Amino acid sequence: MVSERGLEVLRVIVQDYVASREPVGSKSIVERHSFGVSAATIRNDMALLEDEELIAAPHTSSGRVPTDKGYRVFVDQLADLRPLTPAQRHAIETFLGQSADLDDVLARTVRLLSQLTNQVALVQYPSLATSRVRHIELVPLSPTRIMTVFITDSGRVEQRQIDLSAPTDETVLADVRARLNSALGGAGLSDAAARLSTLAEDFPPERRTLVAEIATTLTEQVLANRQDKLVMAGAANLARTEQDFTGSIYPVLEAIEEQVALLRLFAEMEVDPGGVSARIGRENEGFGLGETSVVTSGYSSSGGSVARLGVLGPTRMDYSNNMAAVRAVARYLSRMLGEA
Repeated sequence: MVSERGLEVLRVIVQDYVASREPVGSKSIVERHSFGVSAATIRNDMALLEDEELIAAPHTSSGRVPTDKGYRVFVDQLADLRPLTPAQRHAIETFLGQSADLDDVLARTVRLLSQLTNQVALVQYPSLATSRVRHIELVPLSPTRIMTVFITDSGRVEQRQIDLSAPTDETVLADVRARLNSALGGAGLSDAAARLSTLAEDFPPERRTLVAEIATTLTEQVLANRQDKLVMAGAANLARTEQDFTGSIYPVLEAIEEQVALLRLFAEMEVDPGGVSARIGRENEGFGLGETSVVTSGYSSSGGSVARLGVLGPTRMDYSNNMAAVRAVARYLSRMLGEA
């Protein structure tokens, strides 16, 4: 069992090592922190922490560094989630508030999160498999060209242009648009794809070719929306922390490019009651990320679907700051999309 003072020693070892990247010794702990005990007492506490495999000695250094297990105890028991500063909160509201649509919102989210944390930022699109059709718009661009606008209740907006095989007019498009929304509005994406496959049969023969052309494009848009995917920013931050990895960072870069693996990792992470969760070091070995930590939180969209955002970086990261930033951005994103 580790004593309360031993846990405090672990706390300062994690904090000092994260700040300096230098192994932490008992002398520096006594000099930098007010424990009110001798260096010899601190050494005894450190010996007990080492016995519990919470800290380790790198090479022959007299100092100690946290292990994956030590970081886990820090995150679970010791991390202080400092609130963001007013300037940081204002930056979130201002930067994300300028977004035009869901794609822009999520692109801005990862850029902002990578700047707040100096880590790789990741955001998952809302759980599109559970999304529903909110609205379909048909916009005439010329007699033989239209734009289809497909909008889901999760806030996703996708536009495509279609070159028609024959001219049409706005009156016909208005009728097709109304019947499309009547047939598909509120439908889940799987149901929408099934309905689109036979939709042309419900129209008079002279309109079936037009409706079939529109339905084919809308089906592609529906299927594209059913694919889970991630948006990422800040990969260059890994290069700045390359010395925190024992070998090359390229395997890590390759792993994060495999979105399927990251989506599986996200799916396995349960959000704790504090609204944020972390996977540390060896806990990520099955995903090729054994030297990284991943901090995530969930956010919800207007359709009620839940997805995740988070950061990925070396195990030597500022967990308190990163967890607070991830939680704050997730909460703001939920509020923003809930109002969409």
